Amino acid sequence: MRSYELLRDVFKITSPKKVSDDMSLSLSMIYKWAQPPETENGSGTINPLDRIEQLIQSTRDARLAQWVSERAGGFHIENPDSNWPHPFYLIPATNKVVQEFADLLSVIANAASDNHISSDEAATIRKTWEQLKSVTEGFVQC
Repeated sequence: MRSYELLRDVFKITSPKKVSDDMSLSLSMIYKWAQPPETENGSGTINPLDRIEQLIQSTRDARLAQWVSERAGGFHIENPDSNWPHPFYLIPATNKVVQEFADLLSVIANAASDNHISSDEAATIRKTWEQLKSVTEGFVQC
């Protein structure tokens, strides 16, 4: 899905007028975001979603996607390296999932040992959980 198509769908739920007011931008600018850009023979303009994509491509820094995901109440999980051909690496991939899961359990057990999870411990748990999800995706791809 292209960014302007997503915005078009979003604007069916949240009015462009509200977005315009909330962001202190002209209503016509908001409408242009939901149109194909001029580079695609449309009359739209590059929207904030396209700009975020450009920024990530320029910097090659996934923390930008993580930041956006956190603001939306979630987490960004990178897709794993898909260099594992099927089925030759299925057993090593299985072992990797099991090891990552064991690592997660260890981090959780250590953090919970004092019946309190600090913000640093929570961050470590989240990071380990994200690694497990990425490795599991690699297993599924195998």
